[in-house]
Amino acid sequence: MALITFISDFGNVDHYVAAVKARLFSINAVQQVIDISHHIERYDVAHGSFVLKSVFKEFPVGTVHLCAINSFNQKGEPYIAVKLENHFFVGADNGLFSLITESDPEEIIELEAINRETAFPAKDIFAMAAARLAQGVPLATLGKPLSEIKKMIGRKVRATKRQIAGHVIRVDHYGNLITNIEKDVFDILRKGNTFSIIFAREALRNITETYDHSEGGDCFVIFNSLGLLEIGINKGNAAELLGMGYDSPVTINFHIEDV
Repeated sequence: MALITFISDFGNVDHYVAAVKARLFSINAVQQVIDISHHIERYDVAHGSFVLKSVFKEFPVGTVHLCAINSFNQKGEPYIAVKLENHFFVGADNGLFSLITESDPEEIIELEAINRETAFPAKDIFAMAAARLAQGVPLATLGKPLSEIKKMIGRKVRATKRQIAGHVIRVDHYGNLITNIEKDVFDILRKGNTFSIIFAREALRNITETYDHSEGGDCFVIFNSLGLLEIGINKGNAAELLGMGYDSPVTINFHIEDV
């Protein structure tokens, strides 16, 4: 039996998370359900996709991911189940799944449902589909095939041999600023040259290896476990102290001597 993960924008104050889990356990009382997060910003597909993209590959192949983020049916957005990179995803076709990987779906199914007007699709539709997939039911039996999912385009960096121009794509719980600048791109373009990392009123010339390689209150830059450039302040909230947030620009300039 496959694992089911659960990610939502429900929070933990109301009964919504428990109700979805209750439905899952009523179908299979011994089903393993792992919470990814229920504190995704309300209706924020970009936030949800970042968290899901960051972790789904850590789970075993075949894991089923129940995704209830901005999940109430919008006009023209069906409820779907998707196979992506040998994982299964269940949720609304609102662009979320196009942002978690650059790979095309291996299979897409529009979920059958008796009551398409349900006020609680995560419980009434997604939970049933996720439970059946976890039991090994073929994806194709859950509804009719679709040719494509709704696609959204995430923020892309602009890179030349002299500069990488990126943006903050997430402010984490600690106030650290996670950018879309990837270590692989930085390593290719650096080629031994010195560099300056420009953001807010700062210009840093070094990247630390770990979070504790700076003094308390000092600003630092690190490539995090996701391979993304991250800006923080030791024991402080970088977003608040630097006046930065989602979409704030971050630039790396390479100092290349012209021959």
